[in-house]
Parts: sequence; C-alpha cells; structure tokens
Amino acid sequence: MTAQQQHIVVIGAGYAGLAAATRIGRKHRVTLVAPESRFLHRVRQHETAAGLPEHRPALAEVVRGRQVTHRQARVTELDLAGRKVFLDSGEALTYDTLVYALGSRTALHGIPGAAEHAYPVERAAELAERMRTAARPGTVAVVGGGPTGIELAAELAEAHPAWQVRIVAAGQVGGWLSAKGRAHVRKVFGRLGVQVHDRSAVTAVTAAGLRTDQGTLDADLVAWAASMEPRELAAETGLTVTPDGRAVVDQYLRSVSHPEVYVIGDAAQVVVEGVGELRMSCATAQPMGVYLGKLLTGRTDRPFGYGYVIHCLSLGRKDGLVQLVHKDDSMKPKAVTGTAARLVKAGIVSGVLWNLR
Repeated sequence: MTAQQQHIVVIGAGYAGLAAATRIGRKHRVTLVAPESRFLHRVRQHETAAGLPEHRPALAEVVRGRQVTHRQARVTELDLAGRKVFLDSGEALTYDTLVYALGSRTALHGIPGAAEHAYPVERAAELAERMRTAARPGTVAVVGGGPTGIELAAELAEAHPAWQVRIVAAGQVGGWLSAKGRAHVRKVFGRLGVQVHDRSAVTAVTAAGLRTDQGTLDADLVAWAASMEPRELAAETGLTVTPDGRAVVDQYLRSVSHPEVYVIGDAAQVVVEGVGELRMSCATAQPMGVYLGKLLTGRTDRPFGYGYVIHCLSLGRKDGLVQLVHKDDSMKPKAVTGTAARLVKAGIVSGVLWNLR
C-alpha cells in the first residue's frame, strides 16, 4: 500500500474524514469529496443555535500544504467493482483506495410532523434566526435527553432567559451519567429555569408543540436532538452493514465485504476488544481518522485501539460537566463540575480543530 503513491478518495469532511485526509495527504494523492466549503464543527451546534459566533475554518485552509484536492460536490453513487465515485457535478472519480466517512445525521425516527415542524441540530442556524426574530418570547421544546439535547437546552435557556425552555426525553434526561453527574445537570437546569420532562416519548410534532405518551406539551418552536443515524449510501452500495445501516469493519477499519474500502466515523460499526462497540461521537470519529492516516502512510501496522476516558458537557457559558468513565464507557462515580469543567470542555473542543491536521 505505501510502497508507491496511491490515489485515495475520501468522501466526507467531518471529524473522521478530514483528520484522515490531511494525514494521508502527507504521502499519497487525496481527493476529498464534500459539498461544504467550511468544516462543520458539529459539537458546537448548540452554540450556533443560541446565536453565538460559529467556528468553521475553510476546508482549503485545513488541508493547506497537503496533497489534498477538495471537490465541492455530493456523492450520488459508488461503483465498488469499478472503483469509481460518481458526483452530482457529473464527474466520476477513480481510486486505488476509498475512505468512506459520510458520518451520520439526526434521526427523526419517522415521528409524524417532525420533518415539517422540528429543527434538527443540522439546522441550528435557522433555529437561532427564528428565536432572534420572534415577535415575542415563547416556549422552545428540546427533544432528546442525551448529550446534544442537554447542551442545547442549557445553551438556549442561558442565551434567551425570556424564553421558556423544555427538555423532553423518552427515558431519563442524562440517565447514562453517574448520580453526581445527573444531579449537577438537574441543578443547572433548575438555575436556568429549564423544565424537564422525563419518560415522555414523543409521538408527534405539530405546529402547536408536541404530543407525547404522557400528554400534550405546548411549544412555539421544537429543536430535535434525538439519536443519530448513518447515511443510506453504504447499504445501497452493497457494503455489509448492521441493521441500523453502519458498515461492518475489521480491526483495521476495512469493510468486511470490500477490503479496499475503509469506513470510519459514525458510518462504521467498530468493535474494540475489551471496550465493546463504539458509540457515534466526535470522541471516537476523530481518533479513527488519525489512526487511518497513520495506517495508510505506513506509520503503524497495528489494529485500531481505543478506550474511553471522560464525557464532557458544556452547560451554557458558565458551567459544565466532566464525567469520568471506565475504558468501556461505563460511569465512574466521580465528576468535575462548574468552571473547571467548562474550561476542560472548551480546551477539548479547541483541540479538536487543531488535531484535524
């Protein structure tokens, strides 16, 4: 693989794809396919929704100095047998090796009205504009009790104190955290005036708010921060995928059905010995991209390894939570809160951008 220069096509410029492309581009010729011109710093979308400045460096700046050419286009089809990538620009790219890093998107789970009335985190800027231009303050309901939903609810409540913010979850909001972590999230929500609706599964979204299995909740705006789902292209192309559509890979992140294709980030089902199946997140996606860059440039020949250390949550601009975890992502009792946690989270988020190269 590394004896001579190859042409490697990377599709997707998220945390995994961009980290891989910049490193592979030190030795091989890379074509990076992505429709956007700037990097989407997804873990900061709650800040965008609150109207704070975006931190989105130009892809051209991130790949500067590497043998990386950015094609600003969408992939419409993959011909794995012919090793071709077809773009919506009409162009067809040939490759020696393909890196599939199309990531994931917010899952609407087929909930009636969600597509018409809810703002998924990908539309954070639109949500910010709606709140900014509203004739009067109202109620915004955040659906999802995971990290994204918690960060979004806290950020909106702090940035818009005149609005009533609700967080609605099918299970317990922050239920995966330790007792100390859950207690701190509740404390911050209490301070910010966020109404918590646990164990309220959303059954429909309407122009007037939410219908849940516990009753109706009024809302002028609905922000959707539920679980993530992979893009359909992997399954449509013929890669072996899990029931939820993630490509099954081996210990070197190669497709088990097409070993000339590497799949990284949220698009891949990655199982690490002693850790288990990795969850979809920036925390796992970027290390995959870094690893693959080393593998394809001959700087490692070891299988991919990973172990969890912490969960980080920002709770507005003044507070945060750093939850310590075991290697397998199970919770430890200890958690750091307050200003110290906020600074740790800010440092990690800034380091993500630096680590793209």
